[in-house]
Amino acid sequence: MGIPLALVAVGVLVLLAFALLPGGGSGGAGGASAEPAAASVAATEPGTPPATPPGTGTPTGPTPSTAPQSAASPSPSATPTRRPSATPSPSAATSSSARTAPAPASLSGRIKPGASYQGVATSYDAADGNGACSFGPSDDLMVAAMNHTDYETSRACGASVLVRAANGASITVRIVNDCPLPCAPGQLDLSHEAFAKLADLSVGRLPITWTLLSPGTAPDTMSIRYKVGSSQWWCGLQVIGHRNPVAALEVRTGDGWRQLTRTDYNYFLSPDGTGCGGAIRVTDVYGEQLTVDGIAVKPDVVQPTRVQFARH
Repeated sequence: MGIPLALVAVGVLVLLAFALLPGGGSGGAGGASAEPAAASVAATEPGTPPATPPGTGTPTGPTPSTAPQSAASPSPSATPTRRPSATPSPSAATSSSARTAPAPASLSGRIKPGASYQGVATSYDAADGNGACSFGPSDDLMVAAMNHTDYETSRACGASVLVRAANGASITVRIVNDCPLPCAPGQLDLSHEAFAKLADLSVGRLPITWTLLSPGTAPDTMSIRYKVGSSQWWCGLQVIGHRNPVAALEVRTGDGWRQLTRTDYNYFLSPDGTGCGGAIRVTDVYGEQLTVDGIAVKPDVVQPTRVQFARH
């Protein structure tokens, strides 16, 4: 009886050992665990679309807030700039305008809207009313030459200025000329006709104050003129009859708007012909922009537009 009982005991131990081995038994749990692993590998193979369509899963970044963003702390990408956009606006039409306010100091230059300036008035023979601004002869001799510092590379050209004398007399003049050094900042060299409205010419030098105006008597529309010698390879452009001083002139290119360099004789130059004959965008010292199309390269021809800067 001892040997058969020993054999039975060994058999029971063998059965227990098989039952405790990994993967043994019925195989239900072990077989199921192999499928998810295979599926996980397949999901990470290149070209396999994700199980969840883009945009439908849980955001991985900060949760978007439903509250409006504080205007005091805009994100860098949302910070507005007053500079003209490098890309032309699709809504820009022939002879259109887009007003922005207020104008930055870079637009107004030395002569700022709303500011009052002190200086001295002198006088000169304005002859036919032409001058360094290259506007051409004029029957209106209520004109003046701006001192060279405030002339600022012809930025003052076309400005209407209200001049007041200490005796209470006043006159409005248009800047058409440059008064070279030693004309001091604040000084206006008035035409004899304009000076005579304030005091006798024998006075010579007259203390004055003056301010920039946005007149209501400006032409209904401004005009554009191409300089003599302009072509598709080189051109100079000038704005005439503008109500407010011109701060910048740009031409449209394939890459957007390109600002042209201004000269002392009041033309904006495109030395390589870029934009010559194309759309033009003019900005005044108040920040208003006027876009004009259809101005052909016709040297020394004044071509009217259909737009004018607003009165301020």
